[in-house]
Order: sequence, then structure tokens, then C-alpha cells
Amino acid sequence: MGGVVSRYIASVEKGLRPSTVYSLNNHLNFHWKPLHGIPLSSLRRADIAAQLDIISAERGPHAANRARVVLSTFFSWAMGAGLAESNPVIGTNRPTIQVARDRVLSDAELVAVWKVCGDDDFGRIVRLLALTGQRRDEVAQMVWDELDLAAGVWTLPAPRSKNRRPHDIPLSAPVLDILSTQPRRVDSPFLFGRGAGPYSGFSRSKVRLDAKIKLKRPWVLHDLRRTCATGMANLGILPHVVEAVLNHVSGSRGGIAGVYNRASYATEKRAALDLWSAHIMKVTEAGDETG
Repeated sequence: MGGVVSRYIASVEKGLRPSTVYSLNNHLNFHWKPLHGIPLSSLRRADIAAQLDIISAERGPHAANRARVVLSTFFSWAMGAGLAESNPVIGTNRPTIQVARDRVLSDAELVAVWKVCGDDDFGRIVRLLALTGQRRDEVAQMVWDELDLAAGVWTLPAPRSKNRRPHDIPLSAPVLDILSTQPRRVDSPFLFGRGAGPYSGFSRSKVRLDAKIKLKRPWVLHDLRRTCATGMANLGILPHVVEAVLNHVSGSRGGIAGVYNRASYATEKRAALDLWSAHIMKVTEAGDETG
């Protein structure tokens, strides 16, 4: 299996975002490494299920879900390339039920999450996700060259953006407070992580965070992006400005409207994120006062 994994990644990595290639490598060459020595034709559903149990126990059920999807996609490619006759992932159980993608954290839940975030890479990433509404990997793979702390702007280059469009994110005072105190690593351009690469320890860190708060409903980090969008709308921010903050190409910024509407809404985006950050600080400070 290991040799076929190398062929698969080499075949599909062209045109993929660096974060996607990193994810493929992480799952196939780390989570599924114990199966690398087995011929594809000999891999059984039982082998996959057993390793899924190990991944779920060590990395969390959501990481196991993603690993299962990646492996199934790998086998589909291998079948198309004539390297496998079947996909043994089919029929294995999902380690957990995927959370519906409409979850928005209440103010009380946001306070609970905020208060247990430690002064470490993961805690800072979670707070930045809540404050900015940007995507998980965009924050976790942030590099110093993208930041202009004096001007209070984070410029996300097109290759790092999901829609391949450059994106300027105004930085509110609470965001600047977090970034200005983040230690610089001499061996890496990334703000977060160890060694030369970006941060990658989400699964275990999320499990540890969840154990501290026990929210009544399950949630994922991406819900913070939806919470930010909903929160800004509740504060009266207009939909096209919320879309601009999130770098969405839809609605007023999609289709023919997007062709003619090239406004960046820089001023409006700054006002929106300042207002949202002020709201977070208000509710979290109130939460501190009430214990």
C-alpha cells in the first residue's frame, strides 16, 4: 500500500492547495501507515475497521472520520488506475456522526470556549478563529510575512485562499493583542506549530478542550466561522459586508454581480470585525465577572 500511496499523491497533488496536500500526507502516511506493508489486494474491511478504532482512540473520532474519507478516495483512485479491484473502506462504520453544518455557538457557549483556551498555539488559534471568522487552516498556517501589524491588516494570498482570491482581513485590537505577543520561531516562517511546519495538532487538542467544557451539543472549529457570520448579522452588519469579511464569492459578490462589483469594502470590513470583537470581549468579560 505504501508505494501506491506515493503514486496517488504524486498523481493528484498538482493543482491542490498546499493545505490539501498536507492533509493527504498526514492521513495516508501517518494515520494509515500501519497498513503500508500490506498489498492492496490483501487489505480487508476488518483491517480498515481496526485501524479506524485506533485512530479514533488516539486522535479523536472526527480525525478518524476524515482519515476514513481520505482512504476511501484513495481506493477509488486506485480502482480507476487498475491497482485495486475493490474499496475495502465501503461498509466500515463512521467513527462518529458528522455534526450538521448549521451549528452556531450561543454567547454562553462562546464564553465557555474562550475561557478554557490556554495561552498556547491551539488556544490562540481558537480565539483568532472566533474573532476573525476565517478558516481553520488559513489561521493555523499563517506566516509572519502576511501580517502588517502596524497597519492592522492580514493579507491572505490567493494560493492560500479557498476560492483562490487574495483577501485582506482587518485586525481588531483583541486580534493584535494576540498576534503581538506570539513568539517568533527562528526555524520557521509560521506563527503556530513546531519545527519547520505549521500547527497540526488539532484532533488531540480539540478533545482536551472539549473535556474541559462539555457543551450540551457537539461542535467543530468551523462552527466558529458560522458563529462569527451570524453574530455580525445580529449586530446589524449588512450581508454583503459579512460576505466580504468571510471572503465568500456568493450573493452580492458572486455571478454577474461579482464581475461588476469589485469593491473591497475595506472600511466596512474593519468596522464589522471591530464591532464583533468588541461584542466577544464584552460577553467574555461579563462571563469572567459571573464566574
